[in-house]
Amino acid sequence: MIKFDKLWQTMKDKGITQYDLYTHHHISNSLLDRLRKNKNIEIVTVDRLCNILHCNVEDIMEHFDDDNVADTE
Repeated sequence: MIKFDKLWQTMKDKGITQYDLYTHHHISNSLLDRLRKNKNIEIVTVDRLCNILHCNVEDIMEHFDDDNVADTE
């Protein structure tokens, strides 16, 4: 599972709000909602957020093992 909890802290550290993303960077409210709920987003969106925040991927998202993955061994 990918979680975007780090995104909110990075935004806070950089002084960028969700309102800024919506109004100045044209990130839709529906996309912000998807991020809040840790739902799937496109990789181009990850790239765009990293460019806006001048950060690395690890600064906005984190992977956690998921127990719903089939064991192939």
